[in-house]
Amino acid sequence: MALSFFAKNKKAIQARCRDDYPTKMRLKYAPFYHAMDGQKGTCVQLHGRDVIMLSSNDYLGLSFHPKVVEAARAALLKWGTSTNGARISNGSRRFHLELEEKLAAFLGREACHVHAAGYLSCMSAVASFAQKGDVIFADKNIHSCLWDGIRLSMATVERFSHNNPDDLRTVIAQTGTDAPKMLVVEGVYSMEGHIARLPEIAEIAEENGLFSVLDDAHGFGVLGRQGRGTADSFGLNDKVDVICGSMSKSLASIGGFVAASQEVIDYLRSHSKQTTFSAALSPAQAAASMAALEVMQTEPQHLERLWANTRKYKAILKNLGLDTWESETPAVPIVLGSKERVYPFWKTLLDRGVFTVMSIAPAVPAGKDLIRTAISAMHTDEQLEKIAEALAYAMKKL
Repeated sequence: MALSFFAKNKKAIQARCRDDYPTKMRLKYAPFYHAMDGQKGTCVQLHGRDVIMLSSNDYLGLSFHPKVVEAARAALLKWGTSTNGARISNGSRRFHLELEEKLAAFLGREACHVHAAGYLSCMSAVASFAQKGDVIFADKNIHSCLWDGIRLSMATVERFSHNNPDDLRTVIAQTGTDAPKMLVVEGVYSMEGHIARLPEIAEIAEENGLFSVLDDAHGFGVLGRQGRGTADSFGLNDKVDVICGSMSKSLASIGGFVAASQEVIDYLRSHSKQTTFSAALSPAQAAASMAALEVMQTEPQHLERLWANTRKYKAILKNLGLDTWESETPAVPIVLGSKERVYPFWKTLLDRGVFTVMSIAPAVPAGKDLIRTAISAMHTDEQLEKIAEALAYAMKKL
C-alpha cells in the first residue's frame, strides 16, 4: 500500500502546474509575455503592426542613444560577451570598478556594488544587512524584490501604511524593542507613481536609530539634480544609509546597484549570497550604463523632455476624467477598479495601437485594479495625440 501511495503522488507538483487557475486565466486572455518583433524608440512591432509603447521604464529614452549603443558595441568587441564568473572569483573586471566609482560619485556615496540584475541588488540591500532578531519596518507597497530580501533575512517585519509617516511612528512605538532596526521604502512607487514622503520618514528613522534602505529604481534618472534620485531631490543624501536600484530603466541597460558607505559595501561583499554567488554584469551592459550616466550629466534635454511629456500626458488623462491615483511621476497608473473593466480597456488600447500593462488584485489592493503606463522622453507629440485618441475610444467602450 505504501508503494502505491507514493507512486500515485510523486507527480503532485506536475499536477499543480497543470491545474493552476491563474495560469489558465493568463493563457486564456494573454495579457502578458507579449514578444515584440522589433523596436525603434517608443514604436514597437507586435503581431505584424506598429504599436506605441506606453509601459516601458526607459524614462530618459536612452536605450537607442548613439553614445550608449556605441559604448556597448565597443565593450562587446573588447571584452567579449561575458565575464563567465562571479565577482568574488574570476568575474571581476576593470569596467565594473569604473562603473561603481562613477555611480558612487554621482550619488554622493563612498562606494557602490553592481549586480547583473536590479532584483538582485535590491534583494541584497535588505538581506545582506538584516538578520534574525532584527526588526524591519517596511512600507506595505514595496516591491517584491524587497519582500524577498526581508524573507531571506529572517528578521521580524512590521508593516506600516503606504507612504504614511504617522503610521510608521505609531508602529515603531508599538513594537517597543531595543533590537537592531531597519527601514525599507521606495523613492518612487512605480505602480502608484507616488514619491516617498522622505523628509518625514527619514527624520523618524534618525530619531529611532533605523538603518535606512531606499530602493530608488524609479527615482534614479527622474528626480533630483541631473537625475540623482529621490534623496537628492529632497536634499537628504546624508540621511539615507543605502540607496539601491536598477540600471534597466533610466540607465537604459540591465543590472542593479547598491550604493552606501565603504564599510557597508565591504560588509555586503562579505555576507551577501546574491553578490558572492551570482555571475558578474556583462561587459556590454556595464558600458551602456556608464555611457547613459554620462549622457544624463551632459545632455539635460532628455530629463526636461521627460517631464514636459509627463505634463502633457497627465493633462490628457485629467481631461478624460481618468483616475491616476495621484501619481507624481512619469509612472502613471490608470485606476479602473475591477478586472472586469481593466481587461477590455487594456485590449481596446492594444487594438488601437497602444501597448500598456494591466495589473489586478492581488498584485494591487482590491479596488485599485489598473492599467500601468509610463512616459518616456522619446514619446513624440504625434504619439501623445494618438494615445489620447485611443484612451478616449477605450473610455467610450467601457
